[in-house]
Amino acid sequence: MTPLIETRQATRVLRGEIDTTLVRDIDLAIHPGEFVAITGPSGSGKSSLMYLLGLLDTPTSGDVLILGQSTAKMDEDARAKLRLETLGFVFQFHFLLAEFSALDNVTLPMRALGNLSDKEMRARGLDLLARLGLKEHSHKRPDQLSGGQRQRVAIARALANDPQVILADEPTGNLDTASTEQVFGIIQTLVGEAGRSVIIVTHDPHLARRASRRLHVVDGQLAPVPTDD
Repeated sequence: MTPLIETRQATRVLRGEIDTTLVRDIDLAIHPGEFVAITGPSGSGKSSLMYLLGLLDTPTSGDVLILGQSTAKMDEDARAKLRLETLGFVFQFHFLLAEFSALDNVTLPMRALGNLSDKEMRARGLDLLARLGLKEHSHKRPDQLSGGQRQRVAIARALANDPQVILADEPTGNLDTASTEQVFGIIQTLVGEAGRSVIIVTHDPHLARRASRRLHVVDGQLAPVPTDD
């Protein structure tokens, strides 16, 4: 089975007076239906690895393949289109546009991809919000929603273009315990839907243990998972 995402000796070096290696020689494959947690100490390269997997950054050397397709020589327009078609993102800070309603925030990726009419985008956006228990809040702006509700809107936005992979960077980091459980439960239900996979960066070992696979990053490289976690 072709991996959804594969890296081959992926390395990211931040150039400067003194070069900093963020990620070094990463080989991994993410397959359909996987729930993968990326863990590691602060500054270890977890988010840098996720940015490479999500085509938000480019490796200095090596390659990232999406559905078997090399991205090493793609221009930014091609990478952006592949990102929109294949990947969805949820971040610790939801990055919703303050002046837009929840529904308008959800439809933004659809508008960027341009495959649906306005009527179709609105219908899909309302359906996604309804699935996440937010249909009655579709007209509200982010400042009218709770933290947990805003993160659910962000998840709906991540699902807008029906991506095959959801990448989440500390998606529960700013939430209380109840909201964390709710958001994490939603993320868990997404795994396996239509062969979808989820990759989550987290500091929380309790959440990481609930993933089907764990990648532990230390000093920019994959390392054995600590036995006391």
